Amino acid sequence: MSKELRTYVEVAKRIVMFTGAGISTGSGVPDFRSPTGIWQKMKPIQFQDFLASEDVRIESWRRKFDLDMGMDDAIPNKGHLVIAELIRSGAATCVITQNIDNLHQDSGIESDCVIELHGNTSFARCLDCASRFELTEIREQFEACHRSLAPRCSNCNGFVKTATISFGQSMPDAEMLLAEKASLDCDLFIAIGSSLKVFPAAGFPILAKRNGAKLIIINREPTELDSIADLVLNEDISSTLAVLTDY
Repeated sequence: MSKELRTYVEVAKRIVMFTGAGISTGSGVPDFRSPTGIWQKMKPIQFQDFLASEDVRIESWRRKFDLDMGMDDAIPNKGHLVIAELIRSGAATCVITQNIDNLHQDSGIESDCVIELHGNTSFARCLDCASRFELTEIREQFEACHRSLAPRCSNCNGFVKTATISFGQSMPDAEMLLAEKASLDCDLFIAIGSSLKVFPAAGFPILAKRNGAKLIIINREPTELDSIADLVLNEDISSTLAVLTDY
């Protein structure tokens, strides 16, 4: 199977990588939707509730900083590094990711080659004026009031939120368009570490396949789209991708 994977990559002209939580669990980043994921332990906060309630905004930031404890030292693993090498060599054009952990950028991929469908949790933005804030600044503000007030924008006093897409929040238009274009332009689409259950993200491998691209799925467990894939590898992600290191 590893030889078959390498062959697909070697003959492809335009590869798109697509990643889900499974690629980052090897870096110590917990997933959200699996039977043992974060959302099984705590109810996700809806975007409209964040907007409507100061108490919910405080709880959102409390969760953010509490969950970050122990994960701040997460670094890219072999899977991230292989994808970075494929993009650096020109074999792959970009990575479309459902992840919010910034590990693709940390692996050396330029930000304009990372299409983040669900945003990025490594910084925050004002929901009104879109000003960017680093988390160290937000954490200091939050701790200074003993976590009794949610952070506000220093420019317009708007609500500040991590730069992620919450439940009930609209998907980012620009990123969705970029992901659609990349999916339509590729001749090989490799989906890695995703259950491919969550739409609209799971629609991109379908779009690529319908447009003539080969589809490879690498995931520890079976996925919703295995039946349409050209190659399915239910194996460890990092060791599976490692065969492409010398590509």
